Amino acid sequence: MSKNIPENFDAYISCYPNDIQQRLQEIRTIVKTHAPLAQEVISYGMPAFKLNGILIWFAVHTKHIGFYPKASAIEVFASELVDYKTSKGAIQFPMNKAFPTELITKIIQFRIKENLQT
Repeated sequence: MSKNIPENFDAYISCYPNDIQQRLQEIRTIVKTHAPLAQEVISYGMPAFKLNGILIWFAVHTKHIGFYPKASAIEVFASELVDYKTSKGAIQFPMNKAFPTELITKIIQFRIKENLQT
């Protein structure tokens, strides 16, 4: 059984139509703005940012972009995530809604602090 795992961010993003590529680039820009030293990697077949460990992963799904900031971030920001479907370590951002840029920024900043403490 062979899976086509992308080699890098650009390969992952280029697999999707332009509108989805723009959304993926938006997440990429938000993270790079707030974590400029974070390394772009592919982890578990998904784009991820690494800074003293993985900060976040994200992935395209049929009707949403999955954003995976680890369970600790989901717990800390639970009250701000009430408008989104979540699970232990995932947030679903619907394709038909704008990203909550400010919330994503806060989650990234939290994850940076968390990773740098370990």
